[in-house]
Amino acid sequence: MSKHIIITGASKGIGFETAKRLAQSGHRVTAIARSKDALLSLQKINPDLISVLRLDITSENAVSEISDHLKERQFRIDGFIHNAGVLINKPLSEQSRNDWQKQFEVNLMAPALLTAGLKPFFNERAHVLTISSMGGFQGSSKFPGLSAYSATKGGLAILTESMAAELSTLHIACNCLCLGAVQTEMLEQAFPGVEAPVSSDEMGEYVANFILTGHKFYNGQILPVTLGDPDA
Repeated sequence: MSKHIIITGASKGIGFETAKRLAQSGHRVTAIARSKDALLSLQKINPDLISVLRLDITSENAVSEISDHLKERQFRIDGFIHNAGVLINKPLSEQSRNDWQKQFEVNLMAPALLTAGLKPFFNERAHVLTISSMGGFQGSSKFPGLSAYSATKGGLAILTESMAAELSTLHIACNCLCLGAVQTEMLEQAFPGVEAPVSSDEMGEYVANFILTGHKFYNGQILPVTLGDPDA
């Protein structure tokens, strides 16, 4: 049975590859990002199943714009992948208030506000999936320059547990994947020159499968997806 999945941060990397995989499997995708050209490139892969929405998820109008998109197409939500993320690699002493705020708004606040604001559109048994990082996983190795990013991603993990409790009466599952090293632009920002053991295409396939089936086995879980430290 075909499902409808929303993906933020879908213009590149894991989000782009996840959208491709879902469409290849016959599922409808609403791909959200700020880059118009990248979104149109994604849509061309399967215009019948991939619809795109150019949007800043931190804007005050984000919920209403997504709502209008869903109403216009008569879409409900079976899955929501909060994949969009911002990483500013600077020593803690150099992270400005604006640096903190930007990472906080994209990595943590937007997933909370979008999930809450779009709740009326979720089908029963829907699955909300947040994409965190091993940097936000308690007890994992931490690295200089990533304190703000890791803190917001750690908050995202706790938010996921809390949303699972909040949405339990609606039978909506919420899970969090804490990803290790994946070959993306963000990895290059965090660890210049490091070659990851997993490609964005491989992780996209994993995430696509998880949004469709993971909630049958997990709810309110923070799950590490890693082969080890990125600089190991």
